[in-house]
Amino acid sequence: MDQTNDTDTTRRVEIIARGGGADIDIDGVRIDPSAVKAYSVSHLAGERPEVLLHVADRGDTQWSGMARVAVADLPDPGPAAVVFLDAIDPEALEHAALARPGLGTEPYSLTKAMLTQLEEWARGL
Repeated sequence: MDQTNDTDTTRRVEIIARGGGADIDIDGVRIDPSAVKAYSVSHLAGERPEVLLHVADRGDTQWSGMARVAVADLPDPGPAAVVFLDAIDPEALEHAALARPGLGTEPYSLTKAMLTQLEEWARGL
């Protein structure tokens, strides 16, 4: 995430959550994990995103203030979908869809069953 403070100086912020803690880097410099007791990232439509770091001891830290955060775009799902669909056995999909409980006789019910089956396989169900 790119962070900009009140003087419009751009900063690179990276947060990697790990279990009950997180690794936080600002401009490539790792922040001592004991210096931050909590963090939050928020973005309301029409407003600037924010990263809020709750410092454990203000006397030991070298930053303060508010930040503007640029949220990265989501990756294009197309390539992952192609890989997923390439791995589908058409015969197995048809058998699974036809065996679904509640398969109706209304138009497109088989297509709906196949899409539902693909969604469940994508979720690992």
